[in-house]
Amino acid sequence: MKDAPSFLRRDHRAPRAAPRERPLVVAGIVVLALVLVLQLVIADRANLAADARWRPVVGAVCGLFGCEVPPWRQPAAFTMLERDVRALPGTPGALRVSASFRNDARWPQPWPALLLTLSDVDGRVVGARAFTPADYLDDAAADGATLAPGQRASVAFDVAEPAPDIVAFDFAFQ
Repeated sequence: MKDAPSFLRRDHRAPRAAPRERPLVVAGIVVLALVLVLQLVIADRANLAADARWRPVVGAVCGLFGCEVPPWRQPAAFTMLERDVRALPGTPGALRVSASFRNDARWPQPWPALLLTLSDVDGRVVGARAFTPADYLDDAAADGATLAPGQRASVAFDVAEPAPDIVAFDFAFQ
């Protein structure tokens, strides 16, 4: 093998880290893994902040790095106080929807989406739609507004009647 090129004569096993370098390699891997986890938390903070178990972690990370945590949402903490759906006087085929509700959570929450379901005499659903805050509030109020703990809100908006025999309605918060 004397005549063989030098790259064929050498032992081509992967070089091993010297015993003194191994702790540095392990520390480097640990640091890179922590940076990756940190990036994942920051990138997916909206989804993680929606989970009560992860919210404190996301809040702490965002406190250190200056990112924003979306407001806490708990639709079940809204209580419907009054609700009404009536024919809109002077406008055939239109309904006036009005509702008042309260935020019973211990923290401020964004305005909820309101799911309105309309049913006929036989109990069949003839129309359903989720109304976002942008649908029932003016633009200035809908943009990033929250309801304080215990705050009561009233909304009213008009909808087209999907069928002539609407006799029942239901509201849900989303």
